[in-house]
Amino acid sequence: MATDLCCRRALSAIGLAFIVGGLCLSAAAADTPVANTSTIHPTLDDGFTLLYNLDFDQAHQVFMSWQHEYPGNPMGPTCDAAGLLFSEFHRLGVLEGQFYVNDQAFAARKKLDPDPALRDRFNAALEQAESKAKTRLATDPKDRDALFAMTLSSGLRADYAALIEKRNLASLHYTKVANAWADQLLEVDPNCYDAHIAAGFSKYIIGSMSAPVRWIVRLGGVSGDRQAGIREMQVTAKRGRYLAPFARMLLAIAYVREKDKPRARELLASLRDEFPRNPLFAREIARLDAGQ
Repeated sequence: MATDLCCRRALSAIGLAFIVGGLCLSAAAADTPVANTSTIHPTLDDGFTLLYNLDFDQAHQVFMSWQHEYPGNPMGPTCDAAGLLFSEFHRLGVLEGQFYVNDQAFAARKKLDPDPALRDRFNAALEQAESKAKTRLATDPKDRDALFAMTLSSGLRADYAALIEKRNLASLHYTKVANAWADQLLEVDPNCYDAHIAAGFSKYIIGSMSAPVRWIVRLGGVSGDRQAGIREMQVTAKRGRYLAPFARMLLAIAYVREKDKPRARELLASLRDEFPRNPLFAREIARLDAGQ
């Protein structure tokens, strides 16, 4: 019984990374000017800008256009899957939730009612991305885009399992897979700073657990180190391309858990000032100021 309780707590804590990820990725660039999709060659950056602005339809069009231009590259369908996932988060209200800064709040979350058609599109996009990535890796095991696509694909599967289906064990499995791909990616390209984010937050959360729970989770192949996790998140926050605002948000969550509300507030204030049309940052600052 005690072991089962420890496992549930461990899985709930790991899942915090994904609920926060959904909140942050939807909010990260709400004040960024909408990308000019009339350009002849839309980029993945254009798609992410639209995605962060919750313009899911236009983001989908950009990602599909990019896939048409680069049919063999797995990043196109991977990014499209991300857009589908975040649109489902938005529809289901996941993005409107408060920050989950403790295990109990995450464990009490409800299992949601997904859109079957969107789920099928999401899974099909990931299967297409993984197939293309594996084809490229069979020829070149150091293919950066293929490794990045496999990293993101596993992370997106973990998000869907944790946040929509409430399948914690499956989410833990995909977390391990994502971390393994991220390690390979960083060996090939140490400058892919976005790759640090998933492992960083997982290390922080697991490192925050009690010793018996850390031991149980380590048996599943996932280790933790609070300070190492913070350092990895700081790398993405300072030097990441797509996920720098995401990393700053995760660091704010970490600082709240560390009882360092001034640093958390400082990060949130910088994001509020950078993205003034995004209400999430001001709302979370108000909660901190109210002592919640």
